[in-house]
Amino acid sequence: MFFHFHPYKPFLNKDTKTIIMGTLPPPRFCKGEYKKEDVLFCYGSKDNLLWKVLNEIYNLNLLFDNSNEAVEQRKSFLLKNNIGVCDIVESCQRKKIDASDIGMENIELRDILYYLQKFDKITSIIFTGGFCKNSPEYFLRKILKENNIDLKKIKEDIPKIHSFEFEKRIIKTISLTSPSNAANRSIGANNKFKEKKRVNENYSTFDFRVEQYKEVFKLVK
Repeated sequence: MFFHFHPYKPFLNKDTKTIIMGTLPPPRFCKGEYKKEDVLFCYGSKDNLLWKVLNEIYNLNLLFDNSNEAVEQRKSFLLKNNIGVCDIVESCQRKKIDASDIGMENIELRDILYYLQKFDKITSIIFTGGFCKNSPEYFLRKILKENNIDLKKIKEDIPKIHSFEFEKRIIKTISLTSPSNAANRSIGANNKFKEKKRVNENYSTFDFRVEQYKEVFKLVK
């Protein structure tokens, strides 16, 4: 079994209002075996589109390489916008060395409620994907249920929105379409995507994410 651990601590501070929540970077990040376009920070895999989409939305002119400058660019953006990163998985074991959430076994979760209590300005959680087994939303729901905290549905259409009460404040959760290319098939089956593709044959799955992420990040301003 391969021991897959999270190489980065949560990126949070006293002014954090929104957190982005995923699971784990690809195994090569904890092995130190990077590709030249990887950024050595959360969601830094060259195959993860999150920073590429945010780069498009906010005109950040980000670097996509192994440099310290690339890392500092991302930290600066997060700090400026009171956004943090707190992935929900600390470690797991794998029979197959890949990045799939479904392949995680013997999973150790981070104490998310501790972080929500410590950083008491957090009022929004953005999931890097929808609800399925071993997704960040799956694990948060499990934690909330274990602590008798109700999760209420606010919006069913994509992006789905829920909320829960914790420490006398309402925390909203928003589920993004995954920034992984593995989600392109599900995007292709989406009726909204099909309609836009019919009108504009050049409309892409990347364009779809840009439009959705722009809406989501506007919601947590």
